[in-house]
Amino acid sequence: MRNKGVSEEELFSFLIARKQEDKDHQHILSSMCTLPHPVAIRAHSLFMETNLGDPGLFPGTASLEQLLIRRLGTLFHHPGACGYATTGGTESNIQALRIAKATSDISSPNVVIPESAHFSFKKACDMTGLEMRGVPLDNNFRADPDLFLEAIDSNTCCMVGIAGTTEYGMVDPIRDLAALARDHGIFFHVDAAFGGMVLPFLDGAPEFDFAIPGVQSIAVDPHKMGMSTIPAGCLLLRNEKDLCSLSVDTPYLTVKQEFTLSGTRPGGSVAGALAVLEYLGYEGMAAVVRGCMGNTRRLIEGMESFGIPRVVTPDVNVATFKAVTIPDPWQVSFTRNGHLRIICMPHVHAGMIEAFLQDIGEHYAETVDSFS
Repeated sequence: MRNKGVSEEELFSFLIARKQEDKDHQHILSSMCTLPHPVAIRAHSLFMETNLGDPGLFPGTASLEQLLIRRLGTLFHHPGACGYATTGGTESNIQALRIAKATSDISSPNVVIPESAHFSFKKACDMTGLEMRGVPLDNNFRADPDLFLEAIDSNTCCMVGIAGTTEYGMVDPIRDLAALARDHGIFFHVDAAFGGMVLPFLDGAPEFDFAIPGVQSIAVDPHKMGMSTIPAGCLLLRNEKDLCSLSVDTPYLTVKQEFTLSGTRPGGSVAGALAVLEYLGYEGMAAVVRGCMGNTRRLIEGMESFGIPRVVTPDVNVATFKAVTIPDPWQVSFTRNGHLRIICMPHVHAGMIEAFLQDIGEHYAETVDSFS
């Protein structure tokens, strides 16, 4: 630490220089986060200093968190859902597995997940001491209920389904998995960190939420397609008693018990997440999602016109293709199977798609020519 502080001008000159080293969103095609909506930024700034870890000091901010959970619960067909704002899908998934373990009476419990599950489940199992059983996917990169049936046993305390897989944008057969879990008395968690803010706004979308008997908890991230400031995730549960299974005593705070994982929790991003939902409403969110899905279809169409086939037709705005080299300065990613992966987030507008297709078309043509 410096012995004597620097001037504000010098400080911000340094900070701006570091910020300029970050990648430009105009070329980022690999992120499941996006530029926050202007109303999220404004709302966040109003609540910058609030701490939801001590809600009695910030009752207004705490009421916004409760309203956010009600809004999402209603969107997921359960207005009476309970839950809280997390830092994102990783925390939500950890907490769901903690609840599954806490509400079971199994001495050596395991959790059964599809191989498409986010890497946060590995962290969660390491932290909770759960055995993690991965189940292979079908030919469409979705979970196979028959293989789940083979994997569960009397020690299975939790099953997981994914609504919008991180790598391929697919939705597992949630109703079939939930029925299997219900038949065997197993807690069933849906990781909809990405798809949770896409699927409710799509006509004919695969079902995934509390409308399905057996779905006990859902993870969703407003800081992804909800265009909130970071960090803004949410964990929703069907039953309050499940959430309360994590309660610990907090004698010196304004509340005497908490069930959250983090102690100090930011109120600003909660206000930002709620602000976007209130400002856009269902119709506005649906328009955003339609635009992203339209850009996804245009991207797939354009890539295939160059002879670069899609790997699978996605349920949400994640597109995957046969691996090809990508010209600078575009930022893409690749799946564990080596497939090119692009996410058409709200900042990835139609102009970006056309610019990318032009660059990849020219680059791919040159690559093919060089081998001919």
